[in-house]
Amino acid sequence: MRLFVFGYGYSARALARRLAPRGWAVAATVRDPAAAARLGAEGVTAVPLADRDRVAEELARAQALLVTAPPDARGCPGLRALIPALALASAFPDWTGYLSTTGVYGDRRGGWVFEASRLSAQSVEGARRVGAERDWLEAGRGMGLTVAIFRLPGIYGPGRSALDRLRAGEARRIAAPGQVFSRIHVDDLAAGLEASMARPRAGGVYNLCDDEPAPNSDVIAFAAGLLGMPAPPESPLAAAKLSPAALRFYAESKRVSNARAKAELGWRPEYPTYREGLRAVLEAGG
Repeated sequence: MRLFVFGYGYSARALARRLAPRGWAVAATVRDPAAAARLGAEGVTAVPLADRDRVAEELARAQALLVTAPPDARGCPGLRALIPALALASAFPDWTGYLSTTGVYGDRRGGWVFEASRLSAQSVEGARRVGAERDWLEAGRGMGLTVAIFRLPGIYGPGRSALDRLRAGEARRIAAPGQVFSRIHVDDLAAGLEASMARPRAGGVYNLCDDEPAPNSDVIAFAAGLLGMPAPPESPLAAAKLSPAALRFYAESKRVSNARAKAELGWRPEYPTYREGLRAVLEAGG
């Protein structure tokens, strides 16, 4: 079995680690030789994106295709690169997954959102994700591809968590009453993708997240306790002097339901809250 990845990063690496013991091989697109060397060291076949024939050859061998790269002003770069290559190779992977974001829902003032909820992106990035989801689903219908969309909140895990920010002195606790966020451990994300690969459904849309949306301030405080550090003092949002990107983050509050993924895919997060997830990160040395 073979997985082909467009955008081999943190999430794709976790999926590759999960699939390797099951006998899967992984290939991924690269743009520069340095990236090719890094992938090779991980046992991943590097495929130059500029070599369309090589991309088509690898796609013809793949049973699964994962696209993780974010969209730009022209849409999804994975769609632009891969659809012609799929057509050239007459390739029809059993499963195509596109990683989107829960930012497509916009702000719900702490309310619950489900996959059938109205999309109301409030940022340029979120609006681009809405467009990329639409384009991939349309391409799937037009080409007979089994495309599934995964809407993801904040992803954390070893090397990328509140623990790392605290150690680096970069963690902040922002007081934003009533504001909550969903999140997911990267290994739970990988498990959800694998579950979908085992039960592919054309046009499937899934929220992959943990069971307990929570204020970011609570997460930082809990992580500080795990490290035996004092929690940073809370700062009012209005006085926090956040970057534009951070302000966009705090402009939205919602609780994301994972009920569909549980019901359709038989998936359950191993880390149902940030508490189990952060403990696991710490135990793993992260």
